[in-house]
Amino acid sequence: MSHDETAAKLVRMANQIATFFKSQPEAERVPGIATHINKFWEPRMRRHFFEMIDAGGEGFDPLVMEAAARIRRPAEVAQPEGRIPA
Repeated sequence: MSHDETAAKLVRMANQIATFFKSQPEAERVPGIATHINKFWEPRMRRHFFEMIDAGGEGFDPLVMEAAARIRRPAEVAQPEGRIPA
């Protein structure tokens, strides 16, 4: 899967979560989105998510953008000593 396809899939998935939580009481929407992503998205997915958010968050539902502040950022991937990242 290409980088663009992966990005589109993450946007679609996050927006589907937001769509579900729009049916919940307003006070539960943002925390619910963040909790779901924290609980079910692996660190690699969240890392890519934050790359996209940090680049402007194009395509994400406004509720997803608001929830981003409550989503755990995964630790940076450590490079083995002596290796230069590609």
